[in-house]
Amino acid sequence: MSLFSLNHISKSFGGVQALSDLSFELEEGEIFSVIGPNGAGKSTIFNCISGLYTPDEGSIQLAEKEITGWAPHRIARAGIARTFQNLELFRYLTAVDNLLLGRHIHMQASLLRILAMPFRRSRAAREEIAHRHKVEEIIEFLELEAYRDRPVFALPYGIQKLLELGRALALEPKILLLDEPAAGLNNEERQDMIFWIKDIRDQLGVTVIVIEHNMELVKDISDRVLALNFGRMIATGQVLEVLEHEEVRKAYLGEIPETT
Repeated sequence: MSLFSLNHISKSFGGVQALSDLSFELEEGEIFSVIGPNGAGKSTIFNCISGLYTPDEGSIQLAEKEITGWAPHRIARAGIARTFQNLELFRYLTAVDNLLLGRHIHMQASLLRILAMPFRRSRAAREEIAHRHKVEEIIEFLELEAYRDRPVFALPYGIQKLLELGRALALEPKILLLDEPAAGLNNEERQDMIFWIKDIRDQLGVTVIVIEHNMELVKDISDRVLALNFGRMIATGQVLEVLEHEEVRKAYLGEIPETT
């Protein structure tokens, strides 16, 4: 049984066909990368999965449960978290506060219980302690201790990228969607990101889908790759197999296959 599947998904915007009859399955514990030129439909896949868009056709299933058309908060509760191409952090909150926002789907205390929080034995106080404990685990995992109490606007860009990754992990997802995690990073930061993505899969047991343009990162982390162009699948399979595919080389890598 696959953990996740996209089944014949299509999505258009006016006369633009962003996705056309796209299908793939995801096994638990995979790192699955999606590649393609700008405008190929990669982010549209993530927006359909996370509930920002509703597909025109097709279905999306998580552990054989239909989640097509669910609201984003409901999909997050089901176990799917994501990051964005452009950082979506709260710039004037601290790193800790941004991570705590990722715990919102697990917060259950009512307003009356929250008002009783000053009492240490209250349910809201116990819940707050548990959430902060989880956040401290993420800080330790991503080695963010030096930045925990600093406002986001004062943090280097690479640390902000890592913080957004941590906030997604705070949801305790089954599947993590990473939208261009290496964008804007220098070589050292990119190598660190490779390290974190592998550890998220290996140590935390989270299945990962990655959209990425950096082929070195894709080669290093991916179990399988899907290549898109104009919303259609060109090829899918093992990394080198896909990157050597004639249509992928023409459409994405900018190469013209040799003729004999």
